Amino acid sequence: MKSNKATRADNQQERLAYIGWIVGFVDGEGCFTVSFFTHPKSRLRLKWQVFPEFVISQETKSKKALEGIRKFFGCGALYLNKRYDNHHEHMMKYVVRNREDLLRRIIPFFEHYPLKTAKKNDFRIFAQIVRMMAKGKHLQEKGLERIRQMVMKMNTRKYR
Repeated sequence: MKSNKATRADNQQERLAYIGWIVGFVDGEGCFTVSFFTHPKSRLRLKWQVFPEFVISQETKSKKALEGIRKFFGCGALYLNKRYDNHHEHMMKYVVRNREDLLRRIIPFFEHYPLKTAKKNDFRIFAQIVRMMAKGKHLQEKGLERIRQMVMKMNTRKYR
């Protein structure tokens, strides 16, 4: 019969293994991205919306993996991206767009459990931008330009 202490240790090992799997999965299939959208009728002086998001894409057959990751983080949503090209299967996307979820869940997780590939640089820039936005820097011309310059350094090459 296992002691309660041994069961907790087993659960901790399983959790750490799952965390490692998530980090590896995101290293291979995840993306940290920041987009800009113009809003000509916006009441904002600069007319631009800065749109950070964390995305993991998979074919629909891997939906359960994405559901598990969504459950683990406790935020975000799954979206179906239908494809009608030469691919045989539609895509599922796990997406986190809410800035508070990015600040309180996603960014701290990947700071505590760092990515291993060149994607870690994209994440570092992404985290800086989201934190700048939390301070309202994206609402100022100088801050918006700085964010634009930072975004240009993200996702520049597939392999480094």
